[in-house]
Amino acid sequence: MKRFFDLVLSLLLFTVTWPVLLVAMAAVWLSMGSPVLFTQLRPGLDGQPFRLFKLRTMSDARDLSGNLLPDEQRLGHVGKWLRKLSIDELPQLINVIKGDMSMIGPRPLLMEYLPLYNAEQTRRHEVRPGITGWAQVNGRNAISWEDKFCYDVWYVDHWSFALDMKILWLTFRKVFMTEGISQEGHATSKKFRGSS
Repeated sequence: MKRFFDLVLSLLLFTVTWPVLLVAMAAVWLSMGSPVLFTQLRPGLDGQPFRLFKLRTMSDARDLSGNLLPDEQRLGHVGKWLRKLSIDELPQLINVIKGDMSMIGPRPLLMEYLPLYNAEQTRRHEVRPGITGWAQVNGRNAISWEDKFCYDVWYVDHWSFALDMKILWLTFRKVFMTEGISQEGHATSKKFRGSS
């Protein structure tokens, strides 16, 4: 039932939002050039890697030594707006259609975090990752990593269709209220270094 719901909703949303996506892609191209899409390997179900799609929100600006500038310095006005309205996440509807992701589930994080999880935190990979999830509607990037993982594992243990509907509704509210987009001093949140 969850996969059927994912497929129907992602196809519907993609059909409705493709004009917004085209305008956003044009804005990215005009402000930062190509590529317009950002792709990266992320861990999916059971930690298996898949290629995640997002709209590019940061430039490739570098310092005099050729090193990339910090994220917050590379995030321009267009990127900030795309993140504020969560438009940069729209290409992930393709990931849902392909079956890499679900509409609702723990957010797919970086591959480099896999060996840093403890046994309980690893359980977040027992379900497909989602575009939004229980952690996102309970603080998004403004809460600690440990709290995020607790919410993720709670979702794994308590999944239901009714819970997914609740998360979907709360997500729309969060997007319009633009809450918890980033931690203070970071473009999104600080890197996960492992739990003590």
